[in-house]
Amino acid sequence: MPDALSGVQAARRVLVISDTHGLLRPEVLALVPDADVILHAGDVGRAAVLDDLRAATHAPVYAVRGNVDRAPPLSGLPHALTLELGGVMVHVLHDLHDLDLHPADAVSRVVVSGHTHTPRLGEQGGVTYLNPGSVGPRRFSLPIACAWLHVNAGKVGVEPLILAP
Repeated sequence: MPDALSGVQAARRVLVISDTHGLLRPEVLALVPDADVILHAGDVGRAAVLDDLRAATHAPVYAVRGNVDRAPPLSGLPHALTLELGGVMVHVLHDLHDLDLHPADAVSRVVVSGHTHTPRLGEQGGVTYLNPGSVGPRRFSLPIACAWLHVNAGKVGVEPLILAP
């Protein structure tokens, strides 16, 4: 299991994005100042995306490596990471099929993934599974989507956001 990162325990409003594929939309940048933490579930596409997110906020920005993040410095991103946010353990990876742990055994209450570009929210065995969708270039007829993850004192809430249907 990846090491849990601490220092963001008080996080309440987490902006969850994925699959930017090198495109950082103005609609996403407009959300960044309201975030306590930003999670990027991979397929960043260009290091400038993370640089621009960090420049737009004082909130920590965490990202995992997606299948298109093959060249440095993006190839150096972790495959997965586990964070404690607002008293909740959150596990982040790009492709849910690569999940190599049982979240409940690892005390993770939330699993964030991307890859499919399809927004998805579900719960299984007390674990919330969130795929925010894609905020990068449009694929097929899928929406441009991300999500707010609200975590506080061990409670979890998810607010899906469709930026463009």
